[in-house]
Amino acid sequence: MHGWDLSPAAAIAIQRRLRPKLILDEAPTVKTVAGLDVSFTRFSKRLFAAVLVLDLSRPVFDQRGDKIITFPVLETAAASHEVDFPYIPGLLSFREIPVILKTWEKLKSRPDCLICDGQGLAHPRRLGLASHLGLFLDLPSIGCAKTRLIGRYEEPGPLRGNQSPLIDGEEQVGMVLRTRSKVKPVFISQGHRMTLDRAVEIILSALGRYRLPEALRLAHQAVNKARLEGTA
Repeated sequence: MHGWDLSPAAAIAIQRRLRPKLILDEAPTVKTVAGLDVSFTRFSKRLFAAVLVLDLSRPVFDQRGDKIITFPVLETAAASHEVDFPYIPGLLSFREIPVILKTWEKLKSRPDCLICDGQGLAHPRRLGLASHLGLFLDLPSIGCAKTRLIGRYEEPGPLRGNQSPLIDGEEQVGMVLRTRSKVKPVFISQGHRMTLDRAVEIILSALGRYRLPEALRLAHQAVNKARLEGTA
């Protein structure tokens, strides 16, 4: 699709070229999801990535059997990679995708959907990390970010499942979703091969006891462990 030895100006041009290739009208059936996260030590060029594949079709319930606490982990992979591309808001995918792809090569399975710690359509040029990676791997993908990059919104209601549109200009670019009652919401946006309604459904179905979907929460733990131990 393109190389990674790029200037920021060339990266922006690539984003604009790739944006029309996104497919945003699919509602895929999802049984397995991959959570992806990247971590690094400040001032270091080495980035670490972890990918966890979970089976959403076999939820693990609490002792009373009425609340999902997690899902079986089918596969885990981690890798590290040195990068020269600088940290620039809006160009995160050009810094992080190379190490994610290196990690991805270690997987034996192909999950039904990607959940990325970052943005999809909710991006100044409508091509955040989730969209960029979804195009690269030709897989349905969702951006699930802890913070807003662009847009305005009204605070969603206080209960789990409450949501409000994320608007940039005149366009809805995502949904602000309360994943736990009385806890800060997350910012959901389409990546690739995904409708916004289906993205929200998948995120809600992938939750355990915490604010983030289990795949992302466990990937975050795995990548920090790999970075601290230097095992990737």
